[in-house]
Amino acid sequence: MRHERSLAGGAKRRASDGKSSAYEPPCGSCEVREIGICDALSSAEIARLEAIKTTTRLRPGDVILREGEPADHLFNVKKGAIKVYKLLADGRCQITSFLFPGDFLGLAHDQNYAFTAEALTDVEACRFARTQYEAVVQACPTLERRLLATASNELVAAQDQMLLLGRKSATEKVASFLLMLSKRAVKRGEPASPITLPMKRADISDYLGLTIETVSRVLTRLKKSGVIRILNPGRIDLLRPSALSDLAAGPGGA
Repeated sequence: MRHERSLAGGAKRRASDGKSSAYEPPCGSCEVREIGICDALSSAEIARLEAIKTTTRLRPGDVILREGEPADHLFNVKKGAIKVYKLLADGRCQITSFLFPGDFLGLAHDQNYAFTAEALTDVEACRFARTQYEAVVQACPTLERRLLATASNELVAAQDQMLLLGRKSATEKVASFLLMLSKRAVKRGEPASPITLPMKRADISDYLGLTIETVSRVLTRLKKSGVIRILNPGRIDLLRPSALSDLAAGPGGA
């Protein structure tokens, strides 16, 4: 699949330098504190983070960080949705993950980002300079443990993505994707169904390694079989979650 939204020539707006508001809401009142990197931190540790935090706001299409550029900042998503991807030399795109409120962004194994992250919707995120954040981590063992847990979860997600791309059929991929969105919604305190799809069909296809047409055909089959109901392009009602789980598991997993 050819990626039609190339970043060549700086066509995409860049927002990683931050758009900070004059008023920074206190971390203690953060709506995603209990599901994010700040969970279980003491008041003193929260105060350390608040002292180095700015708030970044992005519009759809803004690039928050770009593959190959210095990994100078880290971000904690508070509102909205982000897609994380890598581009091949010929313009093809592989989306590796979708991020939602409570997710952490910017961890890098070296000095440069290994991927690009772009806002799918209006996004609000806490932004931290890496050097300042690392200093806080050294002084806060709880935060260090949270970062290790985040890195571990990212590794598990990467392994799941490899299984999704390498071994599952188109129907299994789409069913797994819908269940993943439902699970993530529950984690954020939202209903398991209907689920919101902030991404376009092209993004779903780039994530699942399918064509747009195949994604549409599978969704239509699931609709006709009564497993889902498509409320509108951005919302899907999971009518039979157990049937969807059986489809995601494949012939031998039900």
